[in-house]
Amino acid sequence: MPTKKKKTGAKVITLRFDDNSLARDLFGAEDRHLKKLESKLGLDIHVRGSDVKLKGEPNKVEVGEKVLNQFYRLLKNGYPIMGADIEQAIRLISQNGATDFEQLFTDTIFLPARRSAIVPRTPAQREYLRLIRENDIVFSIGPAGTGKTYLAVAMAVASLHRREFKRIVLARPAVEAGEKLGFLPGDLQEKVNPYLRPVYDALYDMLEVERVQELMHDGTIEVAPLAFMRGRTLHDSFVILDEAQNSSYHQMKMCLTRLGVNSKMVVTGDVTQIDLPDGQRSGMLEAWRILSDTRGMAFHKFSDIDVVRHELVQDIIRAYQRSEDKHA
Repeated sequence: MPTKKKKTGAKVITLRFDDNSLARDLFGAEDRHLKKLESKLGLDIHVRGSDVKLKGEPNKVEVGEKVLNQFYRLLKNGYPIMGADIEQAIRLISQNGATDFEQLFTDTIFLPARRSAIVPRTPAQREYLRLIRENDIVFSIGPAGTGKTYLAVAMAVASLHRREFKRIVLARPAVEAGEKLGFLPGDLQEKVNPYLRPVYDALYDMLEVERVQELMHDGTIEVAPLAFMRGRTLHDSFVILDEAQNSSYHQMKMCLTRLGVNSKMVVTGDVTQIDLPDGQRSGMLEAWRILSDTRGMAFHKFSDIDVVRHELVQDIIRAYQRSEDKHA
C-alpha cells in the first residue's frame, strides 16, 4: 500500500510498485506517461527505481494515484497502455472518481493475429460493443477518432473467427465520385480503393496482410461501394456501412433491406461531416428519425470525450463545434 505524507498546502504520497519491468511500462519510455500526469494535473512527480512520489493539490494527487494504480493492475493482467490512455483516464476519473478502468478494459475483443487484445477505452466504447453483441442492427454516430469503425471491424473479424458468420461485408458511399466511378482511371478495384482505404487499414491492423488478401480473394471478406449492395440479400453476414452520413435516403433504405437470415449490421457515421449536395438529407439522419423505436435495433452516440486519437483531436473537434454553433 502507498505510504502517505502531508505538507502544508500540498498532498504528498509515494507509490511503490513491486514489479520493476511492469513499472517501466507504467512509467513509459523516458517516463512519458508520468510526464503526461505532471502536465495534465499540475503535479510534481519524482521517480526512484520503481517508486513514484506525487506532490500537488490533494484532489489532483488522488486522480494521479488512481490512474497509476489501476493501470498497474491492468498491466499485471496483460493489458497494454496505449498512447492516449493516460489523458483519457485523467478525464474520466476527474469527472467520476469511481471510474473503474479494470472493469472497462477487461471487456476485450480477442483476435488471433494480434499479440494483444483490442479493448474499449471509454465507457461509451464498452456500451457500443454491448449493443453490437445484443442487437441485429446498430447505428453509431460520433466524431472522428471515437472508434466507431475500428471497433465494428474488430467485432466482425472476431465473429468470423468464431464462425458466427460466414463473411464480412464492408461498404462505404463513394460520395466524392457521386457513385459514378467510370470517369476515374484504372479498373474497378483501383477506382474504388481510395474511398475504402480506411476500412482496409482497420483490416490490416487486425489480420496479417496475406490473410486479408486470401479472405478477400475467396469472398469471405468483401469491401465495396454502397451502390454495389443493390439487389442483393446478405445471409450469414456481418455487414458494416461506414461513413453512412454520406448515404442518401434511398441508399440507406436499400442497404438496410439487404439484411438476410443470421446477419448483423453496424452503421457508422459522423453527422458533422456530411458531404452530400446542398439540400439533400443524410440517409443516416433520416433512418435515425424513422427507426429509433424499432425493436432489435440500437442507436448509440459518441461525443468528443470518447476521442482516442491524439489529444489535440478532441480540442479540434470542440473548437469547430463552437464555431459552427456560433454561426448557426
